[in-house]
Order: sequence, then C-alpha cells, then structure tokens
Amino acid sequence: MTKEQADDSMTPSFLNQLLNYAQLMRLDKPIGIWLLLWPTLWALWLAGKGHPNATVFIVFMLGVIIMRSAGCVLNDFADRKIDPYVERTRTRPIASGVVAPMAALTLFVALALIAIGLATMLNRQAQVLAVIAAILTIVYPFIKRFTSIPQFILGAAFGWTVPMAFAAQTEQTPPLAWLVFGTALIWAIIYDTFYAMADREDDLKLGVKSTAILFGNADLCIIGGLQILMLVALVFIGNMAELSTWYYTSIVITGILMIYHQWIARDRHSSNCFNAFLHNQYIGMTMFIGIVLHYTFNPSIPV
Repeated sequence: MTKEQADDSMTPSFLNQLLNYAQLMRLDKPIGIWLLLWPTLWALWLAGKGHPNATVFIVFMLGVIIMRSAGCVLNDFADRKIDPYVERTRTRPIASGVVAPMAALTLFVALALIAIGLATMLNRQAQVLAVIAAILTIVYPFIKRFTSIPQFILGAAFGWTVPMAFAAQTEQTPPLAWLVFGTALIWAIIYDTFYAMADREDDLKLGVKSTAILFGNADLCIIGGLQILMLVALVFIGNMAELSTWYYTSIVITGILMIYHQWIARDRHSSNCFNAFLHNQYIGMTMFIGIVLHYTFNPSIPV
C-alpha cells in the first residue's frame, strides 16, 4: 500500500472520530452555548453601558464555547454508567462506546488548558472568579448523585460568567452584577427543571436526583413561581441600571414566552418538556435585544 492509499484509508476514520469528539462537546447541539451566552452578553453590555471592551468580548465569547464544551465532556464522563440506560442519552459518544472514557478525560484537560489561556488575558479580579467558575464546572456533573437540587449548581455555574464579565469590564462587581447573577441562576433552575422533567422517569429508575423529582406534581406550579420571581428580578435590574422602555418591553415579551412554556409542558410529556427547555433560549435573546436597543437609542459614554 502506498502512502497516498494509506492516507486515503485513514481519512474517513479520522474524520469520523473528529465528528465523535464534536458530538461529545455537543457542538452539534448548541442550545447549551446559547443558554450560557445570553446572560454573559447581558452582563457585558450592562457593565460596559452598551460599549463592551473588544478584547473582553472576544475572550468571553470563546470562553463560553470552550467551557460549555468542557462541561459536556466531563458530564458525559461522569454519566458514562448512566447514559446507556436513558433513552435520550444512550447514543452519546461515551455511552455508545465510540469514544473511550480516558480519551474524553484527555479532551477535557485540553479544553481546560485553553480556558486557562483565555483567563490569562483578563484582569486579576476576573481570574480569581474564573477559578470559582472552574470549580463549579467540575462539581456539577457529580453533584446530582448526592443532592436533589443539582439545578442550583448548574445555575451558579452558568451564571458565574456574569460577575466575571463585570470584573473583566470594570474591575469590580457592583450590586447590579450580583442581581443579574441571581436572575441568571433563577432562569437556569427554570429551564433545567424542564430539562429534568423530560428525563424524570429514567432518573427515578436509576436513582439520579433532580428538582423535577424533588418538586413532583408541584413542578409546574413551582416553575411558575420561579418565573414570576425572575420577572420581578428583571424589573429590579432595569431600575438599578436605569434602562428604558425598550428593556421593559422585552420583559413583557419574556412573560408571554413563559406562559407559552407552561402551555407546552402542561401534560408533562417528555418531548414537550424538552421543547419547553429548548425554547427558553428565546428568553435570553429577548432580554439581550432589549438591553441592546436601550443603549442604541439611549447612548452612554463608554466606560
């Protein structure tokens, strides 16, 4: 066999493995990237008063993709003995055997090193907060075996980009940063409970814990309460940041979207709950549009 023939015979296998790694990082399912990205963008625009620093913006955009990918890899490694028995996850690369667990760990380490490299481009305050973000990312995949509220940990991990963004942009984390963080945390509990409701039957059989199981038949009522709490928090953000009608219009639209999500999941069918989860990305997008429109038509002096 010539070198060219050997290269040709190896190419499909190599490309297939690259595809497997991409699927392991969920690059084919970017919903997680969007859910992590939107609060990050809220924070960057609020901290920069509509004018986020270009370098900080690029670092956070890349960081969102890298850290979400790393989190997915570690999550699948942690769930490698559970995923084969869950209908929705049994085809994941590790669960189906196309990616070895140690290869997944190697990929996680590589992604973590890239994330560290990105963090070195930020100021000291943001770097310190990045350490906490890393701890939350590592802890979350394993915590659902020990607590019924892993969604709180996920919310903290996804929302932690908010104080990081404020620190990177302004070298401080004012009360507004923590209010936005709390709002992002509440939102994550909402959408990830919808997500957990889709897996509830399988999770009960396997002993995996979640807020969907903890809330039981009161799940939609509790989600409704959290949705109202999030809307109130969004109003407080608007008041603290002195935002305009554009922003408050987005809150109204967000409220309508929340009602729609309740309607989608009303029968608690697995696929409908999962669709309610997926549709939550539009809440993040709607609120970001409101923030951008405020600073577009009410320009502030760049910080």
